[in-house]
Amino acid sequence: MLRNLNPILSPDLLYILASMGHGDEIVIADANFPSDSSTDRLVRLDGVAAPDVVEAVLSIMPLDNFVDDPARSMQIVGKPDEIPPVVQEYQEIINKTADFPAQIESVERFAFYEEAKKAYAIVQTGELRIYGNLILKKGVVAPS
Repeated sequence: MLRNLNPILSPDLLYILASMGHGDEIVIADANFPSDSSTDRLVRLDGVAAPDVVEAVLSIMPLDNFVDDPARSMQIVGKPDEIPPVVQEYQEIINKTADFPAQIESVERFAFYEEAKKAYAIVQTGELRIYGNLILKKGVVAPS
């Protein structure tokens, strides 16, 4: 047992987050995302809402402030300018939790899949809202 850690941060997820370096990316995926076929590093958090996972991850992982798009979501097919409610919720979490808040950029669906395949790891959540997928780029942990 550890103190001051969100209990959503399982041992496997903590290991992955600690192993990631600056610029590595993690995908927080909804329940429909093809996670298993997209990565060799998969953490399953079935039954856990994706916004809760985003908040837990950002409570210990800095966002990269050296790039323009450290947070990216999947665009709605045929409606690239529409922001799904779950992504609006992610933006609120980033605004209040991230040490370097950033605007979420949207990525075309198939381009998002290709980016996800290059990510360090994927966390499959129990999120049932569609388009509930987010890529986060890890920043630098610097002394305070």
